[in-house]
Amino acid sequence: MQQTTIQSIGYRKIAPILLSYIVMGFVDIVGVSTGFAQQDFELTPTLAQLIPSMVFVWFFILSIPVSLLQNKIGKKNVLLIGIGATAIGMFTPFVNYSYPVFLFSFVLLGIGNTFIQVSSNPLLREVVSEGEYPSLLSISQFVKAISSLLGPLIVAFMVTFTGDWKNVFLAYGLISILTATWLSKTVVNEKFKADATSFRKCFALLGDPMIAFMVLSIFLIVGIDVGMNTNIQGLLVSNYGLSLEDSSLGISLYFFSLMVSRFVGAIILNKMSHLKFLKWSSLLTVLFFLGLIFSSSLTATLSSIVLVGLASANLFPLIFALTINKRPARSNEISGLMTMAIIGGAIIPLVMGLVQKNFTVNQGFIVLLASSVIISFSHIALKKGGDATI
Repeated sequence: MQQTTIQSIGYRKIAPILLSYIVMGFVDIVGVSTGFAQQDFELTPTLAQLIPSMVFVWFFILSIPVSLLQNKIGKKNVLLIGIGATAIGMFTPFVNYSYPVFLFSFVLLGIGNTFIQVSSNPLLREVVSEGEYPSLLSISQFVKAISSLLGPLIVAFMVTFTGDWKNVFLAYGLISILTATWLSKTVVNEKFKADATSFRKCFALLGDPMIAFMVLSIFLIVGIDVGMNTNIQGLLVSNYGLSLEDSSLGISLYFFSLMVSRFVGAIILNKMSHLKFLKWSSLLTVLFFLGLIFSSSLTATLSSIVLVGLASANLFPLIFALTINKRPARSNEISGLMTMAIIGGAIIPLVMGLVQKNFTVNQGFIVLLASSVIISFSHIALKKGGDATI
């Protein structure tokens, strides 16, 4: 297995692309922002939930068009557009702090994040070798996890030292501008250029059983991630009577476990077969979800939350990277289809909510268990999907 080194990767090209994953992580501020916006504008729960919806809907609507746009203008230019839209969205609330304007800022954040998600992963493939790609994609997700983890802490800092929570958007906007400036001055020779294609040809890729299963897997993986993030509090409150503040510890533990696992995973992927790592990660995710569902003590539940995070953290970068390695000439379209599948982050938690409404909070997590069982077959689909080195 080829070793990943600064020299072999070309850090001058890698660094600004990795920094774009910091900007990508800004989207996770939507969780904290929804609570503050509901308080500031005295919103009903329904109106408050429009804010995260304004982010997720664009992944479904724009992912394929953006992937087709990449064929014409290139991945780097699409990434710059996404970072630019994010910067504008971050500054928008300071023009007029009202609910409609605030909602529009998250529309821009969702659009910008869709552009970033579609372009950043295949652009990273342009500057690393096939063997280095899964490892570097895990590092990129580690960088994004740091951004997501720091968001609530930056908000707390802004409240304490500036008296205004939304000053976090100023920091995010400035970082976005700096990232775009650095990236714009970085020369990237895009080798994997697809011929002009269409919506029909793009969706025709789903006729490839391997690609179809990998897109489904991404749908389920993002659903698991968002389902965990949005239901850990409810699980701890319902089963152990914790307050909302105390139960947020579970969310912090989950995000921390994701961050640690992605960093360690990047190291392991330099020494272990990528396909074996995917196999064992997915199987352990199933096992630890069983532990979570049947946990009977707070310690066991918190331990299971951490273990689920550790096992599942690298599923997204592994499946994304291995699929693109199989079909590098179609990386734009595959990236678009997989980014569109991020809509799973809105649908899977909704299914969990319906189950919990009719049964119990614990039984809602059976939806995530079933999702992880399906994902556990992904290594088999990849093995049958072609002859690329994995």
